[in-house]
Amino acid sequence: MCPRPAIPLNLPSAVTNDPDVFFPVGRILCIGRNYAAHAAEMGDHSRQPPFHFVKSPWALRSDHGEITVAYPPKTQDLHHEAELVVALRHGGRDISPEDAHRHIWGYALGLDLTRRDVQAQAKQQGRPWAAGKDFDGAAVCGPVSRVEATGELTEGTLTLTLNGERRQTGELTDMIWNVREIIAYLSSLMTLQPGDLIYTGTPAGVGPMVPGDVATIGLTGLPAVTVRMTDPL
Repeated sequence: MCPRPAIPLNLPSAVTNDPDVFFPVGRILCIGRNYAAHAAEMGDHSRQPPFHFVKSPWALRSDHGEITVAYPPKTQDLHHEAELVVALRHGGRDISPEDAHRHIWGYALGLDLTRRDVQAQAKQQGRPWAAGKDFDGAAVCGPVSRVEATGELTEGTLTLTLNGERRQTGELTDMIWNVREIIAYLSSLMTLQPGDLIYTGTPAGVGPMVPGDVATIGLTGLPAVTVRMTDPL
């Protein structure tokens, strides 16, 4: 038998508040429709059990200061979705909600970008809609702040402004499933790993971005994130 070739994975990392410390990223796990008002604007008016989708780590864009993302191909309707991001320090299976906070390394602000037209077409055809969610730059993540500095984040106002105009506003207390419940839910389906990032859902007000747009995501206690959309590559 031939020896298995060594393949350097070179996994991406998220930046942190310490310029000398990086957070190596494994999976990017995203919770869908976790704010009631956003679920309603997407046509769902009931409290459903949580569901998730996955972005590859190579979709990540993370940096200090302004983050630039090139407008992706194959879409005419790219949407912004502001989110609280949770970075895991410990993994595990069947984690209880009471213990879930012990698995958190820190928090960041993120932008889940969605090719909405691609996603909608896949839904209509009854196909998976990964292509609508997973592409270069689809997961923006600001600097990760250690939980020792922030404390457990359970309340606060998550906002997104686009070109200076407020587009998204949501309270963390408005989450249908809070962070502890999300970690417990995901760990009931798979073994979570250190380095996993969890995007916890977006408030109402999602909408399109085009080249030249600048979005800023904010939440008290975390570094704001500014994202500039550039022309396609």
